Amino acid sequence: MSPGILGKKIGMTQVFRPSGEVVPVTVLKAGPCIVVQRKTPATDGYDAVQLGLMEYAKKSSVNKPQTGHLKKSGAEGVKFQREFRLEEGSNGDMQTGDRVLVDEFKPKEKVDVIGVSKGRGYAGLVKRHHFRGGDESHGSMFHRAPGSIGASSFPSRVFPGMKMSGHMGTAKVTVRNLEIVEVDTEDNVILVKGAVPGPNGGYVVVRRAKR
Repeated sequence: MSPGILGKKIGMTQVFRPSGEVVPVTVLKAGPCIVVQRKTPATDGYDAVQLGLMEYAKKSSVNKPQTGHLKKSGAEGVKFQREFRLEEGSNGDMQTGDRVLVDEFKPKEKVDVIGVSKGRGYAGLVKRHHFRGGDESHGSMFHRAPGSIGASSFPSRVFPGMKMSGHMGTAKVTVRNLEIVEVDTEDNVILVKGAVPGPNGGYVVVRRAKR
């Protein structure tokens, strides 16, 4: 049993449960994937499996070292790859060249979805950190400014990690414990309840829930 699968975010829609409840879902094109490399404690110091999404890219977009790495597993041209750590002694049946398909996941299972959030460019404190801001009334000269970021005499510096304006988005985001609502084995599609990070067409990692 694979610890996860790779895919792409297609978009959002809604489905109806048999009870009539409307459920917002995200449609994920998941797999097919291939095991590019199987890492073991004896050879690599830890147990893991490296999966590649079988979505073939141009040869010019894959460098020579990567091409040689993929050739060993017969996965030439695979562009998107991720590694899944395994617990010692588990998933011993997975070997290089094996296929991972969406039928390994079932409805009502819980999964974690990892993606890269949408880029929002340079953003201020109100948008980036949800600061309240100052009064909007006449006479006020404090609206969307940051306020104090540290005293002048002590510590006479700005502490690392201070919430300030800056680049927002394009960060790795994990959404935990999303319920699988439906699995379409013919089209390699998973419908998960709720929202998933990233734009439509963005790559995502779907792993079995850890918590």
